[in-house]
Amino acid sequence: MRGRYTERERIEQLLADARQGTSGVLLLHGEAGIGKTALLDHAAGQAHGARVLRVEGIESEMEMAFGGLHQLFLPVMDLVDVLPEPQAAALRSVFGLSSDRVRDRFNVGLAVLTLLAEAAADGPLLCLVDDAQWLDQPSVDMLTFAARRLRAEGVVMLFAVRDGAPGAAVKGLPPLLVEGLDREDAAALVPGLPPYVADRVIEEARGNPLALIELSAALAPAQRAGRLGPSALPDAAAALPDAAAGLPVRLQDGFLEQLRRLPEAAQVVLLVAAADDTGDLTVVLRAAGRLGSAVEDLEPAERAGFLLLSGQALRFRHPLVRYAAYQGAPLARRIAAHRALAEALGEAGQAHRRAWHLAAASTGPDEGVAEELERVAEWADSRQAMASASAAYERAAQLTADPRVRARRLVSAAQRAADAGQDERCAALADQVPLPLEDPGVAASFARARAVVELGYRRPERAARILVDSADLTGVERPDMTGSLLADAVHAAFSAGDASLIEEIALRSPALPVLAVPAGLFGGDVPGALEAVRTLVDTPAEGVMDRLMTGIYLQLTGEHAAAREAAVGVVAHCRDQGVSGWLPTALHLLVQTELSLGHHDEASARAVEALQLAEYYDLAHRAAHLRAALAMPAAVRGEEERVRTLTDEALAYTLPRGVGRGTADALWARGLLALGLGRAEAALEQLEAACGEVTHPLLRLPLLPDLVEAAVRAGRPERATDAARSLGEWATALGRTGLAASARRCQALTGPDGEAEERFVAALALHEGGSAYDRARTALLYGEWLRRLRRHIDAREQLRAALDGFERLGALPWADRARTELGAAGGETGLTAREDGPISVLSPQEREVVRLAAAGASNREIGARLFLSPRTVGHHLYRAFPKLGVRSRTELADLLAS
Repeated sequence: MRGRYTERERIEQLLADARQGTSGVLLLHGEAGIGKTALLDHAAGQAHGARVLRVEGIESEMEMAFGGLHQLFLPVMDLVDVLPEPQAAALRSVFGLSSDRVRDRFNVGLAVLTLLAEAAADGPLLCLVDDAQWLDQPSVDMLTFAARRLRAEGVVMLFAVRDGAPGAAVKGLPPLLVEGLDREDAAALVPGLPPYVADRVIEEARGNPLALIELSAALAPAQRAGRLGPSALPDAAAALPDAAAGLPVRLQDGFLEQLRRLPEAAQVVLLVAAADDTGDLTVVLRAAGRLGSAVEDLEPAERAGFLLLSGQALRFRHPLVRYAAYQGAPLARRIAAHRALAEALGEAGQAHRRAWHLAAASTGPDEGVAEELERVAEWADSRQAMASASAAYERAAQLTADPRVRARRLVSAAQRAADAGQDERCAALADQVPLPLEDPGVAASFARARAVVELGYRRPERAARILVDSADLTGVERPDMTGSLLADAVHAAFSAGDASLIEEIALRSPALPVLAVPAGLFGGDVPGALEAVRTLVDTPAEGVMDRLMTGIYLQLTGEHAAAREAAVGVVAHCRDQGVSGWLPTALHLLVQTELSLGHHDEASARAVEALQLAEYYDLAHRAAHLRAALAMPAAVRGEEERVRTLTDEALAYTLPRGVGRGTADALWARGLLALGLGRAEAALEQLEAACGEVTHPLLRLPLLPDLVEAAVRAGRPERATDAARSLGEWATALGRTGLAASARRCQALTGPDGEAEERFVAALALHEGGSAYDRARTALLYGEWLRRLRRHIDAREQLRAALDGFERLGALPWADRARTELGAAGGETGLTAREDGPISVLSPQEREVVRLAAAGASNREIGARLFLSPRTVGHHLYRAFPKLGVRSRTELADLLAS
């Protein structure tokens, strides 16, 4: 292989690391013909002693859900049986080996991860994914999901993607750009040409190896001898403004010219092979036979090097050869090829592929084919392959003559596109839906699809309005749908932080418990709202939204422990029922409850997991919320740079789109950081700005204690008065112990000195059994107050308790403040040990693994919980045990219990 020194070094290092048990991933990208496939071939040649799995994306197979994954794992299908049963069942389902539905899409991702680890159990594993842009999106999603979680399995995954080609999105992998060869290496690929001719070929090829070979091969004898006229090798850039785009066109033309020199029957076989999406030689020959060609007609194409045959598998030497063979054929021949393939696949029992070939052969409406495609969509839908389901619904709609049926199928396509995170495509499909929609159910589904895009990527207030309008329109004929539409609208309005909009929506149907809560909270009937919350808790809902709103209401009204329990239930429901798109939102609620309870490490771990999922699904709206939430524990720990990065990214999304709650949370994190670092003026500025982003005192309630403290510390107690009063009023109205404790603390700060001690003591008593962080905050303020009165012995008791609490929680800026105050009060200021003792030396991931292992979970169970392979779990335990000074899980459990 000429050149490619950097690329080969990277690949060979990955293979060397794999032999030592370390996994690695690389995404090779570049223009067509630049040598990505050659690098994959090089990797396969260097993989001495390693098992090699390989799959090549085929453009015509892009809509076949999980087709690429199936092809890749065919050689190791026997290992499916050794996977945990939920994972094995998920793979059997998506591979069409069972009719079961896939309830949780992440079982498929975990199954891929575990299967890769099992395939590497006896030695390194090399997975080569060529032309990944032409794999089906569900396969790409699952492979990249696994690739990002590989650690200590001895697996190398190499993906090759053509830049600029439409198709599946491959994201989140370390990239390596494959560029053109330098002039010396390029010249070595065109030996025997006169210098003038070689220079012309090299100049036009721009270092592209395939172009060098094919352009030189296409020269006529006279040209090779040096008689090269000015127009013999036209500049591709002259025809297209993008020079990089012109090169593949020039190559395709060259391939097409060579293909046309083949016998007619050979061209027919090549056309059928190009239209085929299986690579199965038997299928290709069976279909070609219907068009008058036979196996012997493959010989000219094989001799010319266009095809590679191995056993019963057929592969084109290069995707551009396939493209030229297909696009160079007249339309009538392409249609005939698809019909022949449909017949051959029907005989082979491959109904889904048959449907797509029938669709490719259709030139007008065809309800029979449309119905077959709808069944394909339903199958993909049941396997959580939303992108493929959307494509099948869309093509079915294109073949549908009845406007009402066409509208229903387009709406279904838009819904699945939204579920797959394809917001632009969802919007484009929605634009095609013929309006008005006569069927109320279809109209409601249409509104939900539009609202998902609006909430996920644009303005939550607009999403709420879309859903409210739909509820108004469909309510007369379908009153059963009103409640769910309005509940979705309330959820969007909460994201906007607009209390008046929340109340307006809730008052449309206040008899429903899920709407009675906000109707009462924002309409003045707090007792009625609390009664409605209890009703929701006592009668668990089946749907995600009602479950989610129950948790949100509990959190909003200060029942944080109950809110956490509800959030855990929603997360479990999303996992069990395969409602993966809602999982980041459910985890976000869990993060908020953990923060309210002072469980900062747990909140961080859940927020990291949720953010990974939100980015995986392209849920930009939820990702912004999660970055703001993740900034909170970072602020408590005093991590300035991390808080700045997270909040900058969050605000870049939330501010221009009116996402008031997300903006408020990001500003709150900034204010809390400044408060902990002793920058009271800056803290007050940020916290007051945060309050301005939400339009009701109840929505501001969580950040009011910080605002009061910032105002008092900044010497602006008058700016704390309203906040302290509001906090006290809501604490009384809601009757929550935690709120009452915070209210007493704020009253101690803002009220007369003669009443301060009584209120501090009352606050500490109310904190018992609640948030250790909030209790330490109160103890710090009480100790500071006592020190100012020169009651040093009493002050030391409170300041020592505050220091111990902050040290246990890793709240370093607050611990520093408590230590300084303790020293000023004459106390011992030596460092304390964190409550979690030795496990504080572990990384966050190691800590999670250790805690689950100590609780008795197996490596497989831990891997399923944390989205890791069992081998990576074992690697974390291997690293953690020496740090903790233990040698077994039993000793580990004893250590954590002590």
